[in-house]
Amino acid sequence: MIMEHLMSETVLHYSAFVMGAVGMAMVIVGVFAKGDTRQTLWGFFGGLLFWTGWVEFLFMYFANRFGTQPELDPVTGEIVTRPEYLILPASFGFWMMIMVMYLFSTKNGCNFINWWQRLLFRGKKNDIAARPMTRHTSIVTFMELMMLLWTSYLLLMFCYDDVFLGENHPVTLLVGVGCFIGSFFIFAKQLRLSAWGANIRMAIATVIVFWTPIEILGRMDLLSEIWVDPMGHKTEMIIILAAFLVLAVYLWYMGAKKKNAVSQ
Repeated sequence: MIMEHLMSETVLHYSAFVMGAVGMAMVIVGVFAKGDTRQTLWGFFGGLLFWTGWVEFLFMYFANRFGTQPELDPVTGEIVTRPEYLILPASFGFWMMIMVMYLFSTKNGCNFINWWQRLLFRGKKNDIAARPMTRHTSIVTFMELMMLLWTSYLLLMFCYDDVFLGENHPVTLLVGVGCFIGSFFIFAKQLRLSAWGANIRMAIATVIVFWTPIEILGRMDLLSEIWVDPMGHKTEMIIILAAFLVLAVYLWYMGAKKKNAVSQ
């Protein structure tokens, strides 16, 4: 949002493409990093840049280029859904393609995928999904972030679509309630993890699932999201940025302290 306010359209699209490339490079660098936590952070931050640059902005570019119109509120005329999100559900087939690969060809630690494997394969689960893929924590974190974001966007857009349900449909509200409750179960499991890397990876799921009902409430005009109008909430955005900077400095300090202790 801030980039859209501060950059011209041409500069914005070039910058977004570079951002995605940098994100992909960070994920690959993370494969060669030492330590579970470092690989997790490389995959996480690289994934954020990748999603923003090569997914969201590319959808926005092609939606605008070919004249996709936003969804407007019939009363106020305000934009309810931006064009890039309206065409995002068209990627459902690609999402399903990747999910089929995960379901039938991987043995992994995802509770959601394991539940579906037990449901679909019954006693043949270990025969059908016999082996895990080569594990690189950076790639695991990256793919977790991509699939969770993708899944949540698809879920929300299908719920909002009046042809399927609609934003005020009871099922849409139930989806929000289910995600809200589910996020606390995920958080409870996260609290039992002592390792930094595993905790960060679980936190990704916790935050994205928890944020789903907030998106739904914002769609129903019950909440006002500062991300939609960042320039109108400068104080809040500065506080969030400062919090991330403090966290980054803390992680760097603790890592350096631990490294010095080991060397001594």
